[in-house]
Amino acid sequence: MELENRLSAICGGPVCGIDEAGRGPWAGPVTAAAVILNPLDIPHGLNDSKALTEKRREALMPVIKEKAIAWGIGHASVEEIDRINILRATELAMQRAVAALAVTPAGALIDGNYKFKLPCQVDTAVEGDGLSLSIAAASILAKTTRDHLMIALDAENAGYGFASHKGYGSPQHREALRLYGPCAVHRRSYAPIKVLLTALEDEQPAE
Repeated sequence: MELENRLSAICGGPVCGIDEAGRGPWAGPVTAAAVILNPLDIPHGLNDSKALTEKRREALMPVIKEKAIAWGIGHASVEEIDRINILRATELAMQRAVAALAVTPAGALIDGNYKFKLPCQVDTAVEGDGLSLSIAAASILAKTTRDHLMIALDAENAGYGFASHKGYGSPQHREALRLYGPCAVHRRSYAPIKVLLTALEDEQPAE
């Protein structure tokens, strides 16, 4: 909690850790989480979500929610990603996550090196999900929440394999796009989807 304590001393109040999941996938929303941990009751085993198994993330999610002083989740939709770009959509998801906190933070620690605009003092930490327990907790909530959303989208969009690859550009996903074309939850501003749409338009017979 060294980074949290340092920022809290500067801003004079509680500090949340923030992380996102889903900036790179070709489909689905981008999801952000904000967590204010209780320094006297920190869940055991917090780590960067990528370093944990799915089973461990799922086990930690309810514990984080139970023990945290406050937590919030925010999303930006595929339509918002395509309209304002993924960087601005990530910022929007983070703003929504902070707004969802039951306790207003005085400061926020964001994973990475980009200072997104939030209604509190912001500091960043490169690879922060391995340096800050608050960011690690946020990374787990963001990743697990988005995974659940992609599993639900898989049920609504059969054949694309969203439940397994979560929208990332896997060989299975590429093959599904080749067979079926993009569906409503694909990010049409992303290069692989744009190229495919252009190819499909070129194949249309002239009227």
